[in-house]
Amino acid sequence: MSWAKELEELRAREALAEQMGGPDKVARQHGRGKLDARARLAALVDPGSFREIGKIAGKGSYDAEGNLTGVLPAPFLFGKATINGRPVVATADDFTIRGGAADAGIGRKMEQAEKMAHELKLPIVRMIDGTGGGGSVKTLEMIGATYIPAVHMWGEVVKNLDTVPVVALALGPTAGLGAARIAASHYSVMVRGLSQIFAAGPAVVDAMGTAWKDGGSANHEEAKEALGGSAIHTRNGVVDDEVASEAEAFARARHFLSFMPEYVGQPARRIESGDPADRREEALLSLVPRGDKEVYSMRRAMDMVFDSGTVFEIGRLWGRAAITALARLDGWPVMVLASDPSFLGGSWDAKTSEKVERFVKLADLFRMPIVHLVDNPGFMIGREAEVAGTIRYGVQAMNAIYKATVPLASIVMRRAYGIAGSAMSNADTYQYRYCWPSGDWGSLPIAGGLEVAYKSEIEASADPAAELEAIRARLAKVTSPFRSAERFNVEDIIDPRDTRPLLCEFAQLAWRRLGADQPAR
Repeated sequence: MSWAKELEELRAREALAEQMGGPDKVARQHGRGKLDARARLAALVDPGSFREIGKIAGKGSYDAEGNLTGVLPAPFLFGKATINGRPVVATADDFTIRGGAADAGIGRKMEQAEKMAHELKLPIVRMIDGTGGGGSVKTLEMIGATYIPAVHMWGEVVKNLDTVPVVALALGPTAGLGAARIAASHYSVMVRGLSQIFAAGPAVVDAMGTAWKDGGSANHEEAKEALGGSAIHTRNGVVDDEVASEAEAFARARHFLSFMPEYVGQPARRIESGDPADRREEALLSLVPRGDKEVYSMRRAMDMVFDSGTVFEIGRLWGRAAITALARLDGWPVMVLASDPSFLGGSWDAKTSEKVERFVKLADLFRMPIVHLVDNPGFMIGREAEVAGTIRYGVQAMNAIYKATVPLASIVMRRAYGIAGSAMSNADTYQYRYCWPSGDWGSLPIAGGLEVAYKSEIEASADPAAELEAIRARLAKVTSPFRSAERFNVEDIIDPRDTRPLLCEFAQLAWRRLGADQPAR
């Protein structure tokens, strides 16, 4: 006896699922400049690799005889796929069905996707477009009662943050649980002008009588951007990066995952870089200017030191006094923390400190070595910095560095002052550290305390200005980095051109310790 009839019904149900919210709603989605959920999954993963799970789940409609007349698919799709040839859990909200609201379908699908990730140790990519949450006001009338909020799948979300790489792509307006799912990730992206994030949307905010707009908005789309667009959330640290298109968001997700292990405890992969480990860049010799208030491009330094074309910066628009990036050294993956002297002189403010803390914890979780390029004049000072609680955030960043158990190498390129300067590495462990001849360090900048420390001598002098210059000249000799090296207060002063070869050596030793002494692939 054949099961052809049942297989025919299965194919019919699958065909209904592929219609998503129906031709009109799919066309409306495309008309907004957005891909539909199925197109997104196809564009994100390796071609032909997506195997959908729970495809026919949804709400069926039946006639009086119990025959199926239609299916409203669940507004959430997921399955197993590969990205860069490696297995992942890929998920996508379907905005064409009730705006992606989870109450419109089978909530267990989302929970199973999260469980699949941490139980099988697979990275998970969430493509979020809609609320993805518990319902609307109409839902309450359908239920006939209200309820105390509970997110029963949230425990799975938390487990994933401790177990596997989690990537979240905001690909439309997201509110409530949808917004929370974006924030609960290791790497997140918004599409400029296409995606917004808010705890509650403009209509709800207006109804609650909460002020949020600056001069009002002409239409609903402008209101969403003003409340939660990428210009807001990529500058406050809610989301890591903004891109110009969905295709760019998919590319960045793939690129991020190419650096990461598939789960906590698995070593990340080395690749064949083709960039000689002994490459020495002449331009490094003159990179740091002699004027202590002159700036230079730290990103240019990074491009010269790390494997060519491998620097992948994260969070460029927030916490800008520190640059955070993934990169490679002789094919070995590393996480890079670098000062940016072009913003606040490289001083750590509250947001920069928060960014550093988050980044170091990410490195420690996934067992990735850290390279710290240091030019830090200290924590930001002044009333605004005090109001922002800079010292608390700064200490938390320092605590993260001291708690980290992965190998860390620091290159002191110029300044290292005060408590923030001391946070270059854990001074209680072996300090894998090199200093450039341009090094300038201490408990506080000499220039800032000179007149106070030598006030009586200067005032007693017949020529105070000349006396001040004489004191400066004497101290310039004392503050030479070679004086520190004499006392072994710094381990080694190096030719800047030797930075890359020495860091490649560090990367090989670091990964040897981390248990990944593997050939390049």
